[in-house]
Amino acid sequence: MSCEEVFFQQLREQGFRLTPQREMVLSVLHEIEGFATAEEIYERVSAISSSVDISTVYRTLELLQDFRMVASVDPGDGQRRYELLGLHGHHLHLVCRSCGEIIGVELGAIEPFADRMKKEQGFDLAVEHLSIPGLCRACSRD
Repeated sequence: MSCEEVFFQQLREQGFRLTPQREMVLSVLHEIEGFATAEEIYERVSAISSSVDISTVYRTLELLQDFRMVASVDPGDGQRRYELLGLHGHHLHLVCRSCGEIIGVELGAIEPFADRMKKEQGFDLAVEHLSIPGLCRACSRD
């Protein structure tokens, strides 16, 4: 089943309608390689149709996050960025404090730590929303 089909099915199951605007936002997310701000997504969508406003883009991104199909990360510059996960699922984000690069890492890398925190502290980490600041390979050489 494709990403779009899963989204459409989840919309129906939750009692939402599939609108052309939602379809356009999802289509644009498929075209974008990596992360984009809501404003960047809106620019691309508005180039297709003027019937979509920025609030529709934000609401659709929120809905896609609720369905666990989009991840969002704030790299520290106040501009939240969104990434289509599709059927691949969530991953951890490493955010470079110097250049702003965002690197996706499989959740398996942090699961032992999350399990330890659950056992020792009784704390259930929301690892699918985790972003870790640091320096990327290129910036740490400087």
